[in-house]
Amino acid sequence: MESQKYPAFKQPSFTGLIGVSQTDITPPVGIYARNWGAATHEAAEGIHRPLMLTCVTFQTTSEAEPLVLIGADLGWWRSSDDERFLRNGILEAVSLDPSRLMFCLSHTHAGPSLSRDDASKQGGHLVEPYLRFIQTNAIQAIQTALSNAEPATLTWSYGKCNLASNRDLPDADKDRFICGWNPEKDADDTLLVGQIANEQGQTLGTLVNYACHPTTLAWENRLISPDYIGALREVVEKTTDAPMLFLLGACGELAPREQYVGDVSIADAYGRQLGYAVLSTLEAILPPQKQLSFAGIVESGAPLAVWKKEPYEPSTALSVEMIEVELPLKQLPSLAEIETEWAECQDNVLKERIWRRRGIRKTVGDGDTTHMPLWVWRLGDSFLVGQPNEAYSEFQQKLRAELAPNAVAVMNIVNGSTGYLPPENLYAEDIYPVWQSPFEKGSLELLTEKAIRITRSLLQHESIDA
Repeated sequence: MESQKYPAFKQPSFTGLIGVSQTDITPPVGIYARNWGAATHEAAEGIHRPLMLTCVTFQTTSEAEPLVLIGADLGWWRSSDDERFLRNGILEAVSLDPSRLMFCLSHTHAGPSLSRDDASKQGGHLVEPYLRFIQTNAIQAIQTALSNAEPATLTWSYGKCNLASNRDLPDADKDRFICGWNPEKDADDTLLVGQIANEQGQTLGTLVNYACHPTTLAWENRLISPDYIGALREVVEKTTDAPMLFLLGACGELAPREQYVGDVSIADAYGRQLGYAVLSTLEAILPPQKQLSFAGIVESGAPLAVWKKEPYEPSTALSVEMIEVELPLKQLPSLAEIETEWAECQDNVLKERIWRRRGIRKTVGDGDTTHMPLWVWRLGDSFLVGQPNEAYSEFQQKLRAELAPNAVAVMNIVNGSTGYLPPENLYAEDIYPVWQSPFEKGSLELLTEKAIRITRSLLQHESIDA
C-alpha cells in the first residue's frame, strides 16, 4: 500500500543578498539624560552597558536598491525635526528612497536625550553633536553591511517569553488607571526570532522582535543603559558569534513586572531571561533552505511516521510599501499655549509632562488630523511592519492572525515617535496612554485596517522589487 503524503513543513524564509554590520553609539558621560519627571538629576553620570546600532540590508541582486533595517539602543523622539535631521541625512548620504529605510529605536528609558531643544539644560550642549555622531555611524554601518552582503537565508520561528506583563492597573483608591503590573490581565508573550545564515550555514545575524517596554531603569538610575536589551544582546551574541538586531514590538500596555528601579542587575536579569528564550527559539529553526518532508512509514512496535530534512528553495519575493495614514486628533491646546504653560509651571514633574506635550504638538501640527507614516516590507514569507507610535499589542496580534502562516514582525518607534495608540474602548478611562496620546479614539483600529490591506496586497505579488 502506497504511503500517504503529507505537506512538507517549512518555516517562513527569505533568500537573497543580506548584509549585517554593527557599531557602538554610546554617548559621552555628562550628556543630558533626564527621561523621568521624578528624576532629580539632569545628566548621565556613567555607563552601564554600551549602546549599539545594528544594520541589516536586504537585496534580490547586487544591482537592486536595498532595504535597510537599523536597530538602535535609543529612547524616543520628542520632535519630528530631530528625527528628520538624522534620517534625511542618512537617506541623502546613501541615496536611498524613504520607503526603504526603517530606523527602529529600542525605546530604552535610560538613554540620552535626542532633542536639540534641550541644548540649554545641563549636558544639553552634547545632544546635537551626538545626533551627528549617530548619523555618521549609521551611514558607515549601511555601507559596511552592503559591502559585506552575501547570498544568505533569513529563517523565522516563533517562541514565547513571559518577561512582558500587562501594565494597565486600576487604581484601588481612585477612578483611574496607574502604570504598573496588573496581575489580573494576560500579556502577549509572543517572541519572533529570525536567523540569518549564509550558504555555508554560518550565522551572520539574529533578528529579535519582542514587545516589552524597556522601563526597568527609571528615576533612581543615573547611568546610560540599553536596559534589558544589553544583557539580551550579550547572551545571544556570545552563543551565535554574530550581531543581534532588536526590534521593539507593539508594547503600548506591556512592561516588566518589577520596573522603575535603579538596580541595573534587575535589567540584566530580564535581558538574560529573554536571551535564553531567544536561544531556545533558535534551536527550533531548521538549517537554511531545508524543510521537513514525510519520508514514509516504518513498521516497528508501532507504525512510525518518519520525517526527514530535504532541500527546498525559499521565496525570493521582496517588496515594499510606505503610505501616510490620516489619523484624527483630539482637541489639543496650541503650541503657543503649551509653551506658555511650561514657562509658568514651577513643578518639575508637571514641567516634564508639558515639555513632552510640546514635542507632540510640534510633530502633529495644529490641525484636526495628522498623517502618520506606515512601512510594510515583504521579505519572502514574512512581513516587517513599522510605524512611529506606541501601539497596543492588539495591533500585532491582529496582523499575525490575518497573515499566518507568514511571520509578522511589528515594530513601534520606527522613523519617529509621537504618542500612544490604545484601543478605542480605553478612551472612556482615565489612563496615561489615552491622555498622553494626541490621537482620537479609533486611530489604532484605522491603522490596523490599513496595515492589513497593504500586507494582503503585497501577498498578491511575488516580487515587485526593481
